Amino acid sequence: MTIINSNLGYPRLGEHREWKHLLEHFWKGQLDNATFHANAKKLRLANLKKQRDLGIDYIPVADNSDYDHVLDTLVAFNAIPTRFGHFDQALDLPDYYAIARGTDTAVAAEMTKWFNINYHYIVPEFDDVTFKLLDNRWLRYYQEAKQELGIDGKPVILGPVSFLKLGKRNGQYLDDAAVAELLPQLLPLYQQVFQELADAGAKWIQLDEPTLVKTTQPNELRPYTTALTALHTAVPDLKIELQTYFDSLDLYDQIVDLPVQALGLDLVHDHGENLDHLRQHGFPADKILAAGIIDGHNVWASDLNVKLELVQQLRQIVSDDQLWLQPANSLLHVPITTKNETKADPVLLGGLAFADEKLQELHVLTEAANHGVDAVQAAFDRNQTNLTALNQSSHRNNQAVRAAEAQLENQKFERLAPFATRIKLQHDRLRLPLLPTTTIGSFPQSATVRAKRAAWRKGNLSDADYQAFLHAETKRWIKLQEDLGLDVLVHGEFERTDMVEYFGQKLTGFYATQNGWVQSYGSRGVRPPVIFGDVAYTEPITVAESVYAQSLTDRPVKGMLTAPLTIINWSFVRDDIPKAQVQNQIALALRQEVNNLEQAGIKIIQVDEPALREGLPLKQRHWQAYLDEAVYSFKITTTGVQNDTQIHTHMCYSNFADIIDTIKALDADVISIETSRSHGEIISAFEQTGYDKEIGLGVYDIHSPRVPSVAEIEANIQRALRVIDAHQFWINPDCGLKTRQEPETLAALKNMVAARNAIQAQLTSSVH
Repeated sequence: MTIINSNLGYPRLGEHREWKHLLEHFWKGQLDNATFHANAKKLRLANLKKQRDLGIDYIPVADNSDYDHVLDTLVAFNAIPTRFGHFDQALDLPDYYAIARGTDTAVAAEMTKWFNINYHYIVPEFDDVTFKLLDNRWLRYYQEAKQELGIDGKPVILGPVSFLKLGKRNGQYLDDAAVAELLPQLLPLYQQVFQELADAGAKWIQLDEPTLVKTTQPNELRPYTTALTALHTAVPDLKIELQTYFDSLDLYDQIVDLPVQALGLDLVHDHGENLDHLRQHGFPADKILAAGIIDGHNVWASDLNVKLELVQQLRQIVSDDQLWLQPANSLLHVPITTKNETKADPVLLGGLAFADEKLQELHVLTEAANHGVDAVQAAFDRNQTNLTALNQSSHRNNQAVRAAEAQLENQKFERLAPFATRIKLQHDRLRLPLLPTTTIGSFPQSATVRAKRAAWRKGNLSDADYQAFLHAETKRWIKLQEDLGLDVLVHGEFERTDMVEYFGQKLTGFYATQNGWVQSYGSRGVRPPVIFGDVAYTEPITVAESVYAQSLTDRPVKGMLTAPLTIINWSFVRDDIPKAQVQNQIALALRQEVNNLEQAGIKIIQVDEPALREGLPLKQRHWQAYLDEAVYSFKITTTGVQNDTQIHTHMCYSNFADIIDTIKALDADVISIETSRSHGEIISAFEQTGYDKEIGLGVYDIHSPRVPSVAEIEANIQRALRVIDAHQFWINPDCGLKTRQEPETLAALKNMVAARNAIQAQLTSSVH
């Protein structure tokens, strides 16, 4: 009997972001369809071959995408919003991308975070759909792998229940009744996909049902049981690996009996609960346990001794021929390989494992399990040497940081006066108009900006020349903001590649990767910094840029920082100490930066927390501890300022009803929130729960290149003013403008200010 291994999904961006460049060249009209598809195929096949060469037994296919796997699913099954047209065959690329990016006449589909990680998916809309199979993409990619490489792959498809539960109807996520109504319409199409795969020779299909980890009541299992029974009955020859991830299964003893041939369990992010279920309830003798033992969304090398011990524990529960070893989730959420990190400290590099290294770990563990550790002793010895060197290094033993942590319990972190007192002092100082306008922080990172930064990094541009360029760009955009009529300005963040990576480059304990790109949405890649050691503040980070921008204008300029929890959620965080401890180290460092900004004359400081809601644990029983830690670290950061200094924060798409009390507890003077893609339903959270501070609900979507009309923005503002008093309300875009082009940015902001002016005039005339 032999243990085998399996992968769940591979990164899409390409080792050198080939996929990103492919998409963006197509969007710019620089590639035709045929060239795009030929290059995409080349990348797909290279990824498959690499996995085979790394010793993976079951290789996923159709885990690739031209944008997002949920978008792929909805276009395959014709769940396409009617505003984008009506279709009878597979969509061509322009129609496909129109859904994600919008058009001049159609607002882009809503986009939100994938569970509790920094990946965005396109939210299906089930308001008026007639399901039909437009494209069996899973069959196409299965046949491609088989014909081109001889790989009998494992097609990956989002399960029908999760697909429905991740979508909306009438602006609301589907409830049980809506799922029960739509599922019978959708299942025949899944059966067709399965049958065509079986006819083509596929042996296994990976059916991802990640929403299973959120089920807590037995009645919530009904749609899953219905779907799996129908699929198994219709296509009994195709074996189903029912895949779950990101947490444990509360209803394990019932889920394990569902009619599937393999069950994928996350044994990394499950708080130990899935392993407890296995020990207490056992595992069916006629099923495969697909054990997720390698962390699929962090970058640390596994302790191979610990992982092998876990494998041995699993062998006490199932026989070897019942056991697959695999990552806990798709490797989509980690970079591809460490081999390009040539500048990393060797001590750190030895402790890192990106996607390829994780697959190597799987292969080594499989060999050790099947043939004994002696067969791979060198790999085990190297692993232990590397981990010991990192844990004993000075990076992880900074005594000054530990001393500051020890003093936390003796300090109180609150603003000097309550909000009602502070806001009067801030109004007196700032003297802003009714419905003040601002932006969220960043302005377009043009090709020129990126080229100058690249030249500077390569040593082809001197520090002085680079600084002169940044000053010129800042000066130009300060003037543009003044000309647009914005009230509170920003310096534009032209020096920053990313709102988290930039701070990681300035604080100790962080490593900014050279090529550690991860997909965030579409072609948007981010390089999450690696927090590998104790975090400390060494020098001012943003002060010089903010002070320079403020010197150019009489209008207030916001200082722009990223808050501790977002830095944590958008970084790869060391796993040798509690995450909350790292979070507080970051907060102590940023507190010094906030105080330095204030002392330099910056009286509005925005400390962004866009990832607060996305990181909320999937199990509600873990929420409060997480939210309490978020509030605590935010207050460490922001409460050292005077009453007349105004603290702002910003948050991205989320269900704000879940965290409205936490938003209040942050005690920020002004909060801005992304709302436009959700068509305003986020406002309902503020209808149901009063909010006494100031707020900007984003009035247009920055993720789409379309320019909203003045009337459209006015309508969004009026909708918000039915809930929020005009004296509390700020006017701003949804998010930062870094990814937009300059002409569309200026046009949209011009319309935003015009809409504000029109409503401001209406409000003023109604008073008189």
